[in-house]
Amino acid sequence: MDEPRPSGRRLAVLTLAALGVVYGDIGTSPLYAFRECFYGEYSLAPTPGHVLGVLSLMFWSLVVVVSVKYLALVLRADNRGQGGIIALLALITPPRGDHRWGRRVLVTMALFGASLLYGDGMITPAISVMSAVEGLKVATPALGPFVIPLTVAILVGLFWFQHRGTGQVGMVFGPVTLVWFGVLAALGLGSIASYPGVLRALNPMYGAVFLAETGLRGFLVLGAVFLVVTGAEALYADLGHFGRRPIRLAWYTVVFPALVLNYFGQGAAVLRNPEAAHHPFYTLVPAWGVVPLVVLATAATIIASQAVISGAFSLTRQAIQLGYCPRLEIRHTSPEAAGQVYIPPVNRLLAVCTIALVLGFGSSSRLAAAYGVAVTTTMFITTCLFYVVARERWGWGRLAAGVPAAAFLAVDASFFAANVGKVAHGAWFPLAIGLAAYLTLSTWKQGREVLARRFLQTSRPLESFIASDQAQESIRVPGRAVFMTGNPGYTPAALVHNLRHNKVLHEEVVVLTVITEDTPRVPPKDRLEVERLGDGFYRIMARYGFMEDPHVPHVLRLAKDHGLEFALKETSFFLGREVILASHRSGMPVWRERLFQFLARNAQPARGFFHVPPDLVVELGAQVQL
Repeated sequence: MDEPRPSGRRLAVLTLAALGVVYGDIGTSPLYAFRECFYGEYSLAPTPGHVLGVLSLMFWSLVVVVSVKYLALVLRADNRGQGGIIALLALITPPRGDHRWGRRVLVTMALFGASLLYGDGMITPAISVMSAVEGLKVATPALGPFVIPLTVAILVGLFWFQHRGTGQVGMVFGPVTLVWFGVLAALGLGSIASYPGVLRALNPMYGAVFLAETGLRGFLVLGAVFLVVTGAEALYADLGHFGRRPIRLAWYTVVFPALVLNYFGQGAAVLRNPEAAHHPFYTLVPAWGVVPLVVLATAATIIASQAVISGAFSLTRQAIQLGYCPRLEIRHTSPEAAGQVYIPPVNRLLAVCTIALVLGFGSSSRLAAAYGVAVTTTMFITTCLFYVVARERWGWGRLAAGVPAAAFLAVDASFFAANVGKVAHGAWFPLAIGLAAYLTLSTWKQGREVLARRFLQTSRPLESFIASDQAQESIRVPGRAVFMTGNPGYTPAALVHNLRHNKVLHEEVVVLTVITEDTPRVPPKDRLEVERLGDGFYRIMARYGFMEDPHVPHVLRLAKDHGLEFALKETSFFLGREVILASHRSGMPVWRERLFQFLARNAQPARGFFHVPPDLVVELGAQVQL
C-alpha cells in the first residue's frame, strides 16, 4: 500500500519527532559500544590495527544492517502502514484450517521474536541510563559510589512518570535528541581533526584483516561491535508513527553522520592515547565539559528508554487484540494520539526487572555482557519473515528474495554466534524473560482455542435457538439486552443461562461480536454489520484493527445508522465469566493448563476492556473444563 509522502513543514516535523522516538536507542550506543571492544569481556589491546579494524566493522555494520537491511528493504514490509514484528506476524498468520508445519513454525518464530522485545525493554533503560551516569566517575572518582543510587532514582522516576503519558514531554524529545546528535558529531569531528588517519577505517579491508589476524578472540569482539545496531529494530517497529520517508531522512541527514563521526572520534582519541579506551566517549571533552555532557547524555538515555518502554506497551496492546495475551487494563494517555497507551501491569514488571538488572550487574560494562543475544535473535527472525513476505506478498522470485535474505542471515548469524558466549555472563536474563513471555502468549492463544472448541461442542447455532420452542414460548419482558460472544454463529452461553435461570427473554435481544482483524485499522465504512434475525433478535458484528481499542458504547451509537437505535441507560449487558477447570484432556501439558487458569483468573473483566458501563452489566458465571 502506498503511504502518503509528507513534504515541507510536515516532513520536517515528522523527521524531528522520529529523531526522538525512533533513534533514541541507537543514538545512545556511543556511550558504551566502542568501549566494550577494548574494555569488555573479550577486550583487545587498543593497538592501531585493532582500533581501525573495530571501527571498520562498526561502520559497515551500520551500513549493511541499518541502511540496507532495515531502511532499504524491511521498511517496505508494512501491514497497511504499520511495522514491527507483530505486523509481520499478522501478515504471515495462516488462514483458519491451514496447518502446514512450515507456516506454523514461522508463526512461532514471529511470536518468540516479539517476546524477546520485552527483555530488550528491560535491559535498554538499565544499560543506557547507567552508562550515562557513570560519566560522573570520569569527572571525579569520588562520585563513583553515587552512580548506582542515582541510576535507580532516575529509573524509578522514569517508570513512575509513565502513568502521565509521553505527550507531556514528547514535544521536547526531538529537539533534545537533535542537540544530542549535534554534540556527538561535533565531539567526533574535533577528535578526528587531530588524527585524520583514523578515516582509513572506512576501508572494509581493515575489518577483514582484523578478523583474520585476531581469530576467535576478534570474532567474539563482534558481540561488542553489534551494540552499534541494537536500536535498529525500532526503525521498523515505529514505521506506523512516522512513515518511511521521515525515518530515512533522519537517518541519512543526522543520525548516521553523527554516529560515524563520534565512533571515529573515539577511535582517534584511543589512537592518540591508549589509556582513553577505559572511557573513550567522555575523553572527547575537556574536564569542565564532563558534567554538562553527563546531564545531556542522561537526558538522551531517558528519551531512549521511554521509546523502548512505550514500545513494550504497544506490543502488549497488539498482542491482546490478536488474541495472544489476556485482557489487561489499558489507559490512553493522550486524547489526540491513539497510540499513546499505558499498561500498569507491564510497567510494574519492566520497572522491577530493570532496577533488578542495575542492582544485580552493578555496571554498564557488565550489563553490556548480557546485551545482544535476544536482539540478534529478533533480527534473525525478522530476516526470515522478510523473505516470506517478499516471496508471497511482493511476488519476488527466489533469487531476488533469497540473495539479500541470505546475506542478512549471514550477518545476523555471525552476530548471534559472537554473542552466544554472553549467555553465561548474564545474557540468560533477557532470554529467560523472552521465553517466559513466549510461553505466556502461546499458552493463552492455545487455551482460548481449546475453549472455543469446547464451546462449539456444547453450543447450538443461533438461528436454531431462535426457532426453538424454548425461545418461542419464553416470556418476553420489556427492554433490550446485549449478549457478547466470540462466535457470532452460535448462541452465547450467557443467553442460554439467562433463559434457563430467569425464564425470560427481553423484547429485543442483540448478539454482539467484536472481531479483531489482521490489519492495523479498519475503515469506518467496514466497522459495523447489523443483521435482523427475526422475533426481536439482532446480530451485530463490529470489526477493529489490532492497533485499535474496541468500544461497545461507540458501537451501539454507530448502530443507529443501520436502523437500530439504542438508549444506553435502558440497555442491559449480559456477559459470561468462565471459571476454568483443568481437565487433563485438552492436549496441553498440565503446567500449561495451570498457567492458563492463572491468566484467566487475572485477566481484566470484559466489561472494563470493552468499556461497558459497569452499572449496566449482568455477569453470569459458568465452569468450563479445558
